[in-house]
Amino acid sequence: MDAVAVVAEDLRRRFGAMSVSFLIVDLTGKAVARLAAAVGVEGGREAERIALHGTAYEQVIRTQRLYQEATGEGHRVIVPVTNRGDAIGLLELLLPAHPGADVLDEVGESAHILAYVVIANGRFTDLYTWGKRSRPPTLAAEIQYQLLPQSLSCEAAQFTLCGSLEPSEDLSGDTFDYALDRDTLHVSVTDPMGHDIASALAATVLVGALRGARRAGADLAEQAHRADRALADQGHGHATGQLLRINLHNGRAQLVNAGHPWPLRMREGAAQAITCEVDHPFGLSVTVPHPYRVQDLDLRPGDRLLMVTDGMLERHGEAVDLLALLERTRDLHPRETAATLTSAVRDAAGGRLADDATVMCLDWHGPEQTLRNVSSGADTQRASASRVHQHS
Repeated sequence: MDAVAVVAEDLRRRFGAMSVSFLIVDLTGKAVARLAAAVGVEGGREAERIALHGTAYEQVIRTQRLYQEATGEGHRVIVPVTNRGDAIGLLELLLPAHPGADVLDEVGESAHILAYVVIANGRFTDLYTWGKRSRPPTLAAEIQYQLLPQSLSCEAAQFTLCGSLEPSEDLSGDTFDYALDRDTLHVSVTDPMGHDIASALAATVLVGALRGARRAGADLAEQAHRADRALADQGHGHATGQLLRINLHNGRAQLVNAGHPWPLRMREGAAQAITCEVDHPFGLSVTVPHPYRVQDLDLRPGDRLLMVTDGMLERHGEAVDLLALLERTRDLHPRETAATLTSAVRDAAGGRLADDATVMCLDWHGPEQTLRNVSSGADTQRASASRVHQHS
């Protein structure tokens, strides 16, 4: 956290800021925590938590554009702290006077630098992880959170994606993952059987097998086979899953479906399920020997692809028209769409889910896109509009 304080002190000196704060986005995406240790904030392991809905903070995160206003104490400026579309948090300053465009540009650059500072220093401290959590997790939840990718969102020239997990009361082990190679995007969504520690341990074996196979250069069929064998050999039951690989040069998309719900695709204003072939879940190779089939997936520029777990479709998920909601949220960034979809299922359950609700939302821009046209940590042309302009 000292590194954040150094950035804050630099801003105070350069622009005469009366206060500088770093606010980190909560894991739920519904609140921010003002972490102590920035200039003008007392130290200690405490954090002011602020609900995002209807605030200027929410507007900045959604639009990825700065916000400023005159107050009785000075001029308030809020800028996004974002890296490759991953909305890490916000930088808030109170300046003595209305800043010029040059000052605002420098503040924006400092916020972008701060994103890298937080990412780099996160390797050495638990403070940022602690700040993201509104309450201490159970052991099963701790394991499950550690299996998720470090950045829930990612923007590239060819795609934008974001995953969202709404955990159930006793956790069901849902995970999602992605990795970006030089010429390939890998995405997976998995759902082990069981609850609590049993599901967390199964998820650990499953994700470990998939990542190990992927990093060793295994193709999709071999990744699926190794995950299947790992669960069977370790006696951790079975799990459904979906593995996706997209060639960034030609746009070819391939899929393995291991007993998992069909993916959904939004194209030209209409959403529908992709009725792919379904193979047996991971972990059943001993009793149901069967090779995993690698299928081509029709993916075109402008498509939005949604991969979900059964918690989005069954039990309380049945009360949500997922296809209609996917259509209504098409103008939102995958970050807001993913959160909206999982929150809808949680709301339908009265806040007490019986099964994890997980989605991975992917926008495919096309292989002809080779460079990100951005000067900061986010592509503002693909960001969501401010909530006041949404018709929801």
